[in-house]
Amino acid sequence: MRKTIVIFAIAVGLWAFTPHISQSEKQTDNRKIPEIQANTPQNKADKIKWYSIEEASALSKQNPRKIIIDVYTDWCGWCKKMDAHTFSNPTIASYINENYYAVKLDAEQKASIEFQGETFNFIEQGRKGYHELAAALLNGRLSFPTIVFLNEKMEVITPLPGYQKPETLDPVLKYLIEGYDKGISWEDFSKNHYQSSF
Repeated sequence: MRKTIVIFAIAVGLWAFTPHISQSEKQTDNRKIPEIQANTPQNKADKIKWYSIEEASALSKQNPRKIIIDVYTDWCGWCKKMDAHTFSNPTIASYINENYYAVKLDAEQKASIEFQGETFNFIEQGRKGYHELAAALLNGRLSFPTIVFLNEKMEVITPLPGYQKPETLDPVLKYLIEGYDKGISWEDFSKNHYQSSF
């Protein structure tokens, strides 16, 4: 009996100190709470224009640019974080749009892809599988996310595995445009030429 009284007293005490809203207050308060998203507000110029690999390849033939490929999977948490925090960063998005053709490549997509005169297919493996183009671009090291950079001849410059923060991706993006083709070493570029956007 004593335990029941103690439990009842605790429950009444908790109820007494919990804020309550009357039914009339609930009905008259029609304000909506705005959704909060990473890096808001953004306009369309701050978003990366994503292409398929076929589209980017065709565009690069008309107007040569390097290609940045985000190799991801639907189940990859770090891929989603990079989309939300790095690729949605207005500074990063603007630089990519001005200097690269950006491609999103699902490493587990089922559709075949024509690239550089070859057809790349989905390979079943266990319950899932992988896409041959992703494996080719990543040299068989399927790690997600990985950013792959291609030169204007559609040759792999380098894969960049793992999650990249905006401030760590920024110097790489700039080096490949402002230093790589001029023969400037990464060390020299980092020390003497790079100006951070962050």
